[in-house]
Amino acid sequence: MSRLQTRFAELKEQNRAALVTFITAGDPDYASSLEILKGLPDAGADVIELGMPFTDPMADGPAIQLANIRALSNKQDLAKTLQMVREFRQGNQTTPIVLMGYFNPIHKMGVERFIAEAKEAGVDGLIVVDLPPEHNEDLCDPAQAAGIDFIRLTTPTTDDARLPVVLNNSSGFVYYVSVAGVTGAGSATLEHVERAVARLKRHTGLPVAIGFGIRTPEQAAAIARLADGVVVGSALIDHIAKAESTAEAVAGVLGHCRELAEGIRNARA
Repeated sequence: MSRLQTRFAELKEQNRAALVTFITAGDPDYASSLEILKGLPDAGADVIELGMPFTDPMADGPAIQLANIRALSNKQDLAKTLQMVREFRQGNQTTPIVLMGYFNPIHKMGVERFIAEAKEAGVDGLIVVDLPPEHNEDLCDPAQAAGIDFIRLTTPTTDDARLPVVLNNSSGFVYYVSVAGVTGAGSATLEHVERAVARLKRHTGLPVAIGFGIRTPEQAAAIARLADGVVVGSALIDHIAKAESTAEAVAGVLGHCRELAEGIRNARA
């Protein structure tokens, strides 16, 4: 089984949801970002989404847009992001890493080269926001052929006619965007999330993770009672934006991660 399959199977046996954390590679700088990345598993992250910095992120709210700007201003690029994964893997062979972002940097590197280097580095999955299933042959198919999961985003506006198309060739888990908006926006009601998870489960056997707008341990715990995974990004990145030093940034992100993890672990007790 892949790392993602193994991790979700383990958590299912433990009767708890996964904490899926998002950070932007290279934010606020390479060394501090790598320190955060390496510290997330011990702070309770079960799966890590690592953002590939891009100049024009269309699904991301202000917090992650600013994280992209900070990373890019420090010369972070896709090659350095893959190097971060390599360095992470030197000390951790079990925590799944999913690269999340947009197709442009991958296209610029070259799909064949990107897939080969991502596989070699230890990447487990991809979330590429701007590649719909009609373009599976551009990245999804060759990535999966290489053993890298391709994770789809579904939204409140993805109806039952469209959903099977969106889930075509999806693997790893399904990421449900719980609000119609950008990252860091308002949060969905629990009733909405419960209905959405039930609907997705009718269409797929993959784990369902909920993201967008989840900020506190209490919110994370509430979602963890309903879904297989809870995705938190902007709330962690806010600590980097507010920090007066890189040490404070690292401590803030990892401290918040521990609080979220505790909430999720106690959610079904």
